[in-house]
Amino acid sequence: MGFLGYPRPDGSVGVRNYVGVISTVGCANDVAHWIARQIKGTAPFLHQAGCGQLQPDLEIATRTLISIGQNPNLAGVLLVSLGCEGVDADRIEREIAATGRPVKKVVVQKAGATVALNEGLLIAQALVSEASQIKQQEFDDSHLVIGVKCGGSDTTSGLASNPAVGATCDIALDNGGTCIFGETTEFLGAEHILARRAVSKSVADKIFNIVANMEKRARASGGDMRGGNPSAGNIAGGLTTIEEKSLGAIVKSGTRPIQDVYNYGERVQGKGLFIVDSPGREPEFLTALAAAGTQVILFSTGLGVPQGFPFVPVIKVTGNPVTFQRLPDHIDMLVEMTAVKGSGLKATGQGIYQEVLAVASGKQTKAEILGYGNFSGLYTLGPIV
Repeated sequence: MGFLGYPRPDGSVGVRNYVGVISTVGCANDVAHWIARQIKGTAPFLHQAGCGQLQPDLEIATRTLISIGQNPNLAGVLLVSLGCEGVDADRIEREIAATGRPVKKVVVQKAGATVALNEGLLIAQALVSEASQIKQQEFDDSHLVIGVKCGGSDTTSGLASNPAVGATCDIALDNGGTCIFGETTEFLGAEHILARRAVSKSVADKIFNIVANMEKRARASGGDMRGGNPSAGNIAGGLTTIEEKSLGAIVKSGTRPIQDVYNYGERVQGKGLFIVDSPGREPEFLTALAAAGTQVILFSTGLGVPQGFPFVPVIKVTGNPVTFQRLPDHIDMLVEMTAVKGSGLKATGQGIYQEVLAVASGKQTKAEILGYGNFSGLYTLGPIV
């Protein structure tokens, strides 16, 4: 089959050809936003991290920003720095540049926001012009890197859309591609099932450890995962316990072996099925998938959620016909409940896989057409200081 993509100097393949305008700290968001708003062909990455954090969180933010800048859908990167941020802006610039893509930086504190804006506009324009010379080429399916997410779950999620997305993952993996999932908060009560699919005991231990650590963080904050998950929307959609939600959530990863577990913000290396330790909330988790190197994201939803991502196309799949009819501007595909029974599951997965290939070759998703998804999140663990 194959798809049309953009070759990158590091050997990866993009399915979009943006210049990323990446703020290195929340204080520089406005300038990054202004630049991206005015220059066609750019995509912003805005967040609230990068300063006023403890060192472990600054390291998470730094590695995430590096990995975001290395995403294959970016042909070049313009960093917008404040100048006194806690993250290492020079390291971010250096490590993104190591992939062979052009990287430039403007610093707001050098001469103010107006000067940084004007300088950034000219740089972004030049980077977009350079990127426009990269032509699409045909690549086989082994170059696909698909992210998988579920959100706004109801009873149809675990019965229809999640299994269908899982079948799609199996097809992608059987064709030599890569799939990445996470949402550690939604492994609770089902982690032993995932651990059985690990390729080794050490990988199984990692799965148990990330769940245990997530629960410890919740308890240390005076909370209990069982009290905050399922969400009010999940409960309204018919889900009753976190274990029930988890059993429906993990099937979106399909049935193939799990190769390894990565930390939040790390770029996945190799081919196969991988986990990224991450929260379930959309802005932070979509960032984790982009940082991991995904080109396309499959997002299963029951109640319907609108989020996209600035430079990674997000395909919304639902098994709820009411949601599909109510939210035609957000939902890309409907999976009929009867279609995923028995042998129909693989055929449904194949249909979604064809949509992935079409989007990878340039078809726009509903979120892309709306421009919904310009404001992202970046997950950190500790307090703001």
